[in-house]
Amino acid sequence: MLRLVKPTYKYRKSFLAALEEFKDVPAGIFDGDLARTNFKAYLTRVKNYETGTNLSKGLVPASTFWLIDGNEFIGGVSFRHRLNKKLKEYGGHIGYSIRPSKRKKGYGTKMLALTLKRIKKDFALNKVMVSCDNDNAGSQKIIQANGGVLQDVINTKYNPHNKPLMRWWINL
Repeated sequence: MLRLVKPTYKYRKSFLAALEEFKDVPAGIFDGDLARTNFKAYLTRVKNYETGTNLSKGLVPASTFWLIDGNEFIGGVSFRHRLNKKLKEYGGHIGYSIRPSKRKKGYGTKMLALTLKRIKKDFALNKVMVSCDNDNAGSQKIIQANGGVLQDVINTKYNPHNKPLMRWWINL
C-alpha cells in the first residue's frame, strides 16, 4: 500500500539502498552524505527544516515526506511552506524524486497527488508552484497529470543544470 510518511529510522535501510541508486543520477532533494554518515543527524535536520529551526539564510521551512510501498522507500518529496524570491524563480513549493529503479511506473504521479492532498489539508494555500527542466518529460507528465498549468519557460542563473526551466502552477 502506497503512503506518504515523514522520514523515520524504520525505513532507513531501504532509504540508504535507494541513495546507492543515485550514484550516477542526481539525488535531488536528498541530503545523502549526511544520511549515510549520521542518520540520526539527518532526521534532526529534516525536523529542523520543518519547524524552521537553525535554517541558513535564504532557506524557508520545508516538510519532507517519503513515499513508501509496503516497507520499501520509493521516493521523496520536499514541500517548501512559502516562496522567497529565489524559489519564485527556481524550485517552487515542491521538489520530488523517485529512486531510479522505480521510475516510469506511475509512482511520481501518485506521490505528487498525495502531497497535494496533504498540503491542501494542512496548509493555507490555494495553489502551489512546481518547476522542472524543459527537457524533463517525465516531470512534465507528472505535473500535468496533477493539474499543472504552465506559467512560462525561463532561463535562470539559479538552475544548476543551466537549462531552460518550466514553471507550473497547480490549484489545490
